Amino acid sequence: MAKGKLQKFADMRSYPNVVEHPYSVADDMEFALKGCWGRDFFKNNNPIVLELGCGRGEYTVALARRCPDKNFIGVDIKGARMWSGATEAIADGLHNVAFLRTNIEIIDRLFAAGEVSEIWLTFPDPQMKKATKRLTSSLFLQRYRNILSSDAVVHLKTDSNFLFTYTKYITKVNNLQVLQCIDNVHAQETPDEILSIRTYYESQWIERGIDIKYISFRLSQCNVFNEPDVEIELDEYRSYNRSKRSSLQTRK
Repeated sequence: MAKGKLQKFADMRSYPNVVEHPYSVADDMEFALKGCWGRDFFKNNNPIVLELGCGRGEYTVALARRCPDKNFIGVDIKGARMWSGATEAIADGLHNVAFLRTNIEIIDRLFAAGEVSEIWLTFPDPQMKKATKRLTSSLFLQRYRNILSSDAVVHLKTDSNFLFTYTKYITKVNNLQVLQCIDNVHAQETPDEILSIRTYYESQWIERGIDIKYISFRLSQCNVFNEPDVEIELDEYRSYNRSKRSSLQTRK
């Protein structure tokens, strides 16, 4: 029998691999795990990898299975969605995976400088109407740099050509080192084990003939990140679990 949201929320509060610290309580209490995730939560010194906007946590769990020498934290504000990944991780005895229910906008309040070694952005909303909400915008890059180690990598995997193109421009205008840039992940002759991971919705996008794009890059140590001043063609299709995307005629 499928569980309702209230039961899932109750489960999440009792799960040992779940931490909840949403924006509504962030100003009322200091986050105890900031700077102490490895020592106090995972009980090891392994690198910490974040998946921001993890949804059901499918990618977080898959990464944890493939990389037992790293600690993975799926971050999202939707607790009922994360319940699936958190439940699966407990059932499979995965001790290197956790879930943090919070707002991504305050991510740099929850981790110390240099505490995170990698960030994964998997199929985030492209936020075509408001750049400041894009998870690869200059505003978010600044937040990431506040918590990432000096050689850390940011990964973006997306179905959105708009967000993929925007991210390429933002790496260019800020002189960021691009490590990989792939127009169609699943068309590679030699599939990458990590990039080949398919979530439920990713499989549906592929069935619709939508290519999955990927770009990874390192953040520079510059003081200010700049926004690209370019016009980018908007996505015109409706994506799963998102409102209808803007057409070219609605561009402002």
